[in-house]
Amino acid sequence: MSLTPLRFVGVSTFSSDFEQIMTRAVSIAQLPVTQLQNEQTKILAKKQTLSNFEDAISSLQAAVERLGSLGESRALGISSSNTSLVSAQVTDAAVAAAGSYTITDIVSTAKRASEASAVGFATTDSTAVDVDDSLELVLGGQTYALDLSSHGNTLEGLRDAINASGAAVSATILHTGTGSDPYHLSISANETGATTLELRTEAGNAGTNLLTSSNQGSNAVFKLNGLDFSRAENLITDAIEGVSFTINGASQGSEAAVVSLDSNRGALSGALQDYVAAYNAVSDQVRGQIGEDAGLLTGDFIVQETQRALRALTGHFAPGTVRSLTDLGVTISRTGVMSFDAIQFNSLPSSTINASFEFLGGPTTGFGALASRLDQLANPITGAIKLQQNNYDQADTRAATRIEEINARIEGMRASLSAKLQQADVLISTLQGQQDQLTTIIESLNQASKQN
Repeated sequence: MSLTPLRFVGVSTFSSDFEQIMTRAVSIAQLPVTQLQNEQTKILAKKQTLSNFEDAISSLQAAVERLGSLGESRALGISSSNTSLVSAQVTDAAVAAAGSYTITDIVSTAKRASEASAVGFATTDSTAVDVDDSLELVLGGQTYALDLSSHGNTLEGLRDAINASGAAVSATILHTGTGSDPYHLSISANETGATTLELRTEAGNAGTNLLTSSNQGSNAVFKLNGLDFSRAENLITDAIEGVSFTINGASQGSEAAVVSLDSNRGALSGALQDYVAAYNAVSDQVRGQIGEDAGLLTGDFIVQETQRALRALTGHFAPGTVRSLTDLGVTISRTGVMSFDAIQFNSLPSSTINASFEFLGGPTTGFGALASRLDQLANPITGAIKLQQNNYDQADTRAATRIEEINARIEGMRASLSAKLQQADVLISTLQGQQDQLTTIIESLNQASKQN
């Protein structure tokens, strides 16, 4: 609620004085409003500063988490020299090891068995498919008895009986659109791999199979480092420890795919540089709130907790070859500015790089675990900064409510004062009119007495 502009319409010679009186009274009454508005401005500035803190701390948290992830994965990078044949990924960095694996002689990829009835049928809902309503479905080493008496001795009934049998297959009806018997049964295995897929009119008699035998499925058949492998799926998870790879296609001649695993020193270097930049950004935010030119958050709990979190990062030590980030080229000056020596890092032996993964740990261990402390500050829902911003929002709401209340009282006071001043102005105007009349009469009498 805001006050309407002051307007005082009077009729006496003191109207301007009355307007000044009302303006001054309102100005005095509005002093608490001005103070509250100034407080709201400070609250807004504090919230913006906290938002800057939150952004900077969130970036630092992400940088610490990335280092923890690299520690957990040992910064292993995996690549395939021929992704049209093989694609690969690390599944368990704890057991995966740097190395090179050559996949050759990919004879076939894993495919599902899929067959159709060799003979077509005139209709789907009336043409009989068997003489005694009893058939046998074979999938691999398992057989399934099919009773059409409850489903119907038709193509539709046979389809439904197969789908209800519990066998890992799916049956559908195909329509060729030509000839007198255009309808065929199609059966596909749900899983890939070489198998036996038959539909027999006589149990145990393969000679009564109603299906074609052109696609009995296939395994992924290949060589890995010269050894023969055959798997029912194209996703191979049990050939290389900690690694899975997918056979994408058959090879031609001497075509091969080399899967390489290496600790990516460059990824670790980049992560350390990002961490240093993020740390300095948070440190800058803290420095802006302490010392002689301290900002609005000087002495605030958030600033103090942020300082503690930064000290936890720089003070983290662990036993082993790499005891701190200093061993990886990260240093901090007396003024609190952190830096990263890429030349020193790149000259480190591989043994030190490998040892750094133990120091970095993972999401909940080692250096990476310190991200949780930063999350306690910057979490957008439960973090201390969010809670502090909520407190400021409440203070802002209280100030706004108080301003509305004071303005309402001022409006009432102004209306009452204006009415009284209007009455006084009218009374003065009346008295001034009477005075003018008396003055005129007196002057007339004086003129008359002089003439006599």
